[in-house]
Amino acid sequence: MSDLRTLLGIEHPIILGPFGGLSSIALTAAVSESGGLGSFGLYGCDGDRIREIGAELRAATDRPFAVNIWLPRGDEVAPNPQHSVFAQALQPFYEAVGVGVPARPERYIPPLDEQLDAIWEVAPAVLSVVFGVPSAEVVDEARRRGIRIVGTATTVAEAIALAEAGVDAVVATGAEAGGHRVSFLRPAEESLVGTFALIPQVADAVDVPVIAAGGIGDRRGVSAAFALGASGVQVGTAFLAAAESAANDAHREAIRSTAADETVLTRALSGRLARGARNRVVRAIEASGTIAPFPMQNWLTGRFRTPAGQQNLGELQSLWMGQAAPLARHDTAAAVFAELSRGLPHP
Repeated sequence: MSDLRTLLGIEHPIILGPFGGLSSIALTAAVSESGGLGSFGLYGCDGDRIREIGAELRAATDRPFAVNIWLPRGDEVAPNPQHSVFAQALQPFYEAVGVGVPARPERYIPPLDEQLDAIWEVAPAVLSVVFGVPSAEVVDEARRRGIRIVGTATTVAEAIALAEAGVDAVVATGAEAGGHRVSFLRPAEESLVGTFALIPQVADAVDVPVIAAGGIGDRRGVSAAFALGASGVQVGTAFLAAAESAANDAHREAIRSTAADETVLTRALSGRLARGARNRVVRAIEASGTIAPFPMQNWLTGRFRTPAGQQNLGELQSLWMGQAAPLARHDTAAAVFAELSRGLPHP
């Protein structure tokens, strides 16, 4: 098995978790400049925006970086007449941030082909994918261009499917992780394997490097991941609390004040299961029982979540975080990276 550092062209096997909507050029570059692999989440970005992000990352760092996309699962809904029904149900939240109820758009998310065309032009060192197995065409094109592909699994079966498809490495993400549960073979609710159980089983099942994710917030989590058979770690919440991330003050404060047993798994904000703080908007939408399918719900709530973020209204945002949130004690990406590095095995 190849060494993850050599495979990805990095000095330290520490990877920044990609954030859909919360990634920043500064944080991605900071992790890459520290010798790890910075990642930028491209969810919802069209081709032009991806090219802009690529240019900004190239200007910020000459080190390897990754970009991340969501693969279509086939259950995504297109804009339809139900849009107005679900939009009206969210009217109080639009009013709270001073925007009108949004009209039905032409599309909720850009097509995968448009994203991939731009990604091939950007030519990142690594393309990471969630919610599925990349097609043979995508794997072959990435290989032809010298781009490594990293898949993401929540179960052993998913890891095996990814390895058989030819990915270069697998992120095994435990149920403790913040943000969306990226399961694709079975429903997310039936794929909630904890990191401690998942990592050694995935490491035994596949012959590519395994990257541990979920519940890793300091040097102890890193040491444990390697003891369990991981070749690297992917960390999200601890970096999300750093000054360089796109999180606002309300989100950072929530990360530092939410106990491990206070995060919840919810479909309220996107229509897909995700872990975060159970703030007022999550409680209200869950109580209403009215949640549109993905990506309609994600788009609709995004129309008030974005201005809420700009207004620092934490109770109306998606406060994604993992169960290790209380361990996020460092204020800069460099400090987070230094703490995590202390848990790496010595050569």
